[in-house]
Amino acid sequence: MKTAAKTLTPKLVNKLWLALIVLVVMIGMSYVGITNYFASKHNQETIQRLNADVANHVIAEKFQNASPFLQDGSVNTSLFGDLMHDMMAVNQGIEVYLLNETGEILYSVVLDHSENTPAKNVSLPPIHSFIENKGEKYILGDDPRLPGEEKIFSAAPYSVDGRNGFVYIVLAGKKFQEVSETLMGQYFAKLGLGAIVLTSIFAALIGLLAIWFLTKNLRVITNTVRCFNEGDLSARIANPDASDISIFANSFNEMADTITGNIDKMKSIDLLRRDLIANVSHDLRTPLAILKGYIETLQIKKDTLSENEKQEYLQITHDNVDKLSKLINQLFEYSKLEAEQVTPVKEPFSITELSHDLIVKFKVIAAQKQIELQIDNPKENHIVFADVSLVERALQNLIENAIKYTEPKGKVRLSLQKKGKHVEINITDTGTGIPLNEQAFIFDRYKQVDKSAKKQGSGLGLAIVKKILELHDTTITVLSKPKEGSSFIFKLPAYQV
Repeated sequence: MKTAAKTLTPKLVNKLWLALIVLVVMIGMSYVGITNYFASKHNQETIQRLNADVANHVIAEKFQNASPFLQDGSVNTSLFGDLMHDMMAVNQGIEVYLLNETGEILYSVVLDHSENTPAKNVSLPPIHSFIENKGEKYILGDDPRLPGEEKIFSAAPYSVDGRNGFVYIVLAGKKFQEVSETLMGQYFAKLGLGAIVLTSIFAALIGLLAIWFLTKNLRVITNTVRCFNEGDLSARIANPDASDISIFANSFNEMADTITGNIDKMKSIDLLRRDLIANVSHDLRTPLAILKGYIETLQIKKDTLSENEKQEYLQITHDNVDKLSKLINQLFEYSKLEAEQVTPVKEPFSITELSHDLIVKFKVIAAQKQIELQIDNPKENHIVFADVSLVERALQNLIENAIKYTEPKGKVRLSLQKKGKHVEINITDTGTGIPLNEQAFIFDRYKQVDKSAKKQGSGLGLAIVKKILELHDTTITVLSKPKEGSSFIFKLPAYQV
């Protein structure tokens, strides 16, 4: 229990103890009440069964030698008074009533029979039922002294001098009830006290075990959460499905995996950002150094350089400015994609027409390198649902990349093919290819396969393509072998007319 107190909040433990105490008190009260009810019922049934023939004995012994009625038809009160006093001397809880055949009380020493007192009646159905069952069944009848209440009784029919009726004997009269209630109160006070003491002892023991058992899994989870909070990112709840609170356990494990994944991703992003800054700084430094060198040469030797040399220097300067501009634009474009500041505006458009426009745009560049650039299935019109400007940018980067890495007299093909609910776009070249061990990294920022001077680039083209396709919920696949060329394949959802 000390362990539970250390690992769980005091409020939770206090609530568990409070719930246990309330439960014990309610069980104890219910036990005493139920015991009281059934004990009282058992006691009354026992008394009734033992005294079932009392009324018959009274009639057999008293009415044989003397009549309960006088010659004028009135009740023989002296006989009945002696009878009542004799019986009450033996048992003060007994009350004897003489009834006529309609249930009206003719006489009883415990009642006031003055002229102003209205006659009382006893319900006959219970009496008939008692006589029919010969007193072997537990039956309650009216209590003449306490209207509305029912008591155990004994009854027997009589027939004397042409008069019929019943001798009705209440076996648990007012005196009996007073004594019984006093004794029962004392008995159940002792029983209740003993029950509470014993129950409290056992409840305390069971409570300790129950709280320890019920909070076992919660303590494990709490300790795991604390370890994770203190820096142990590998802390996980073992066998979460076997826990009593599996939903909580699984939720924590999933949350911990997400947090760890985000931390790893942040570390990776930070590392890549450092590499990106270092590589971009290098790429910026090179053209800037070239620009500075040629501009200084033009300034120093402007009077000695020929016109052809000046034009050559200016062209080199112009090319490096273009290179810087392209690199800066790519960095700006990629930073927006990385920061998720670009939201695709999807609409249906013809990917076939877009491909034709790009082929025409790059044919001049391809012709300069003696590369054959063409589109397969040019007459089949394919409509896709995507962002036309972003898809154009992705295709432009892929075609430009294919031309860059394809040797003279090579081929670059763009093919479109309908596959189910998608259109597959494939850009294939006959270039240098990509080593198998580097294919998984070509879409990373600033990852270059070929480091030769002629083919150095910013290394952001394919990374931008990947980000654009991720915005369209699709992926790009590369198939390549060294010296056999490469194929870049991705799919876009076809527009259903």
